[in-house]
Amino acid sequence: MDNDNKLISKKKPTYPITEAFFKYLRRHGRTIKIPIYYDDLLRFQGSVTVYDKNGKDTLWVSVYYSEFDTEEINDSLKKVYSVLHSDGSNSIVPYLNIDSIDFCTFGNSKPFRIKVRNVLNDNYLYFYVKKADASRLYGLELEDLLSPNHINFLVHKTTLIEEHISGIPGDEFIANHLDHCSHRDKVEIAKEFVKFNERCFVRLLGDMRSYNYVMVLTHDFDRIQYRIRGIDFDQQSYEGNVKVYKPQFLKENNKLVSMTLELLQQTSIEQYKSEERSLLAKRATSERKRLRGLMNCMISDTISSAEKVEELKMGLFEMTGDVNFKKSANMGEVLQSALDFVVRNYKNVNPYLIRKRARNRNIMKEPKEKRTTPPPKTGR
Repeated sequence: MDNDNKLISKKKPTYPITEAFFKYLRRHGRTIKIPIYYDDLLRFQGSVTVYDKNGKDTLWVSVYYSEFDTEEINDSLKKVYSVLHSDGSNSIVPYLNIDSIDFCTFGNSKPFRIKVRNVLNDNYLYFYVKKADASRLYGLELEDLLSPNHINFLVHKTTLIEEHISGIPGDEFIANHLDHCSHRDKVEIAKEFVKFNERCFVRLLGDMRSYNYVMVLTHDFDRIQYRIRGIDFDQQSYEGNVKVYKPQFLKENNKLVSMTLELLQQTSIEQYKSEERSLLAKRATSERKRLRGLMNCMISDTISSAEKVEELKMGLFEMTGDVNFKKSANMGEVLQSALDFVVRNYKNVNPYLIRKRARNRNIMKEPKEKRTTPPPKTGR
């Protein structure tokens, strides 16, 4: 696991959503009619820099609007919250308050972060309003279908509504928490990093630098479980360099890489990689109908340049020897070849798995009494 300091040279362009992809999203309940659009939130009159608890600039600014726009925008955002997290009715709207609207000045999607508070008990949630981009939407759908995590998002025309993914930002966890973890916890984190690295690579999710994922901690009865979740899906199947799709090669993850190599033997690393590929193969198989529809949209779409497609498919061909990569004409076909490769080589072949067989179909039925004489003929 070495690192390349310069893998992503420039920001990627925004790709429009095709009509076929819109039909797919509509069929699976991802589209809604919303009372507000991304461009509406750009009408803010001013902003104030948001600092963290240590006084460091977070690259977010808190925006404010005119008195007239504030009332209209807040009412619309409450309705969006109701659609995203409830049944879409207005019954909960009187109990909601928009505490803040923050705008990110860093990144491709330039998102707005909305803080919604329940006035009855002061519990609050965040959601995001972003410019819809086909790459991000493909990434979100693949995350929902192929990862152990489900994610909720909605889209209308050029506006994307995305739920907040809770967790400790990866860069903050590495800087402020990793050194204080026990040896047992560090081994657990190393294992999860190997599996996360493999998940990103198989589904071609790029640019998982430490600030593009979060660490989710779950307290079990005898330990803390760690899971790494991506939060930025702009770089789904875009770059040509194979290393972009492996977090191990991004310098922001150097500390995790070094810790993993120190704590895990190579045999354990290979074991966890194989486990994750098998799990991905199972998910792809169980969701094959929906995944087929998504991949059909992606194969007929353009989400990268011809040069990057050529670089990536040849890199994967040299790595795997699978000629299907070499035959791929676009990023959709490259990803389809990657998923086919994993399903073909890592799908469960457990001999103890109970499978449906023709000879066992009537095993639970009582055997019919054996006839000794032919049945009587009936007249016409």
